[in-house]
Amino acid sequence: QVQLVESGGGLVQAGSSLRLSCGASGRTISSYAVAWFRQAPGKEREFVGISWTTGATSYPDSVKGRFLISRDNAKNTVYLQMNSLKPEDTAVYYCAADFTFRRYTIADEYDYWGQGTQVTVAS
Repeated sequence: QVQLVESGGGLVQAGSSLRLSCGASGRTISSYAVAWFRQAPGKEREFVGISWTTGATSYPDSVKGRFLISRDNAKNTVYLQMNSLKPEDTAVYYCAADFTFRRYTIADEYDYWGQGTQVTVAS
């Protein structure tokens, strides 16, 4: 079983960049697909991207071209690089991992989650 811990959140100005980290322990992260989700107050958890075990990535249109997910398997860590941040990107960001799923954009499909890290983008 893998344990996940996010870090790197904070308060930034609109247009800034921020890099979140998802550190894994217990298992090798290279064996898992790792996704990032976010949840703003009063809203459902939203998919923001996934890194497959092959290193390929997928993003929704809302963040495509601004967010980039990468892996460092030697550090057992997955990163979410967020550029050109907007106030509407404000949310708690979570990483999630699993081996297999039918619908990778759906939060309920993932068994393993971190505790989340707050990102606040000021206008």
